[in-house]
Amino acid sequence: MQKDHVYAEPLAHIQDFRFDDAVADVFPDMIQRSIPGYQTIIQTIGKLTARYQQANSHYYDLGCSLGAASLSMRRHITADNCKVIAVDNSSAMIERCQRHLQAFRSDVPVDAILGDIRQLTIENAAVVVVNFTMQFLAPEDRQALLNKIYQGLKPGGLLIISEKFKADTPVNDELLIDLYHDFKRANGYSELEISQKRTALEKVMRPDTLATHSARLQQAGFHSHSVWFQCFNFCSMFALKD
Repeated sequence: MQKDHVYAEPLAHIQDFRFDDAVADVFPDMIQRSIPGYQTIIQTIGKLTARYQQANSHYYDLGCSLGAASLSMRRHITADNCKVIAVDNSSAMIERCQRHLQAFRSDVPVDAILGDIRQLTIENAAVVVVNFTMQFLAPEDRQALLNKIYQGLKPGGLLIISEKFKADTPVNDELLIDLYHDFKRANGYSELEISQKRTALEKVMRPDTLATHSARLQQAGFHSHSVWFQCFNFCSMFALKD
């Protein structure tokens, strides 16, 4: 696993964050050191998939990056005639995702697709995972994606959304951000790395409050939803279709 040094040196011009080759090469290290509880979230995605799996169904990983959630789902699917569909708009991520999937044999097929999840047809779905992806979409596109997911889920289907979020007040938000930065320092990131990456993400990652997430899920049709994991300003939620 290559060490993440993407922002370790001073940059004269900090470009907007992109999931390019440089990021894809160090992504496993970056994600482990940047998202608290990431392994717990990935492992629990598999366990939730096992609980809500349905035969003759699709399982979607929207914004799959290197395919960690896809692999977790695939390992826990025991129902007949199922397929995982992993989608990402980064060619660097999809190329590596396909390699990771090929390294682990399974009777459950996975289609790793380069594409825009906003244009994807979602159908016959037992489980849909949106793992730290929604926050990178334009805010005006988020409700439409949730509506499409709800329509594409089978009755009893499960949606899992993991996100970085904004707290309900500026004071609370500042505290959560400070705690999160302490977490990154403890994982070896320098003040320069923390500052430069934050600048790179400012325009491309726009988190919502939990209240906004809840309102969108309700509007889409999900009457049953809850946060099941939270650490600092990161969380994972589930929503069930009646």
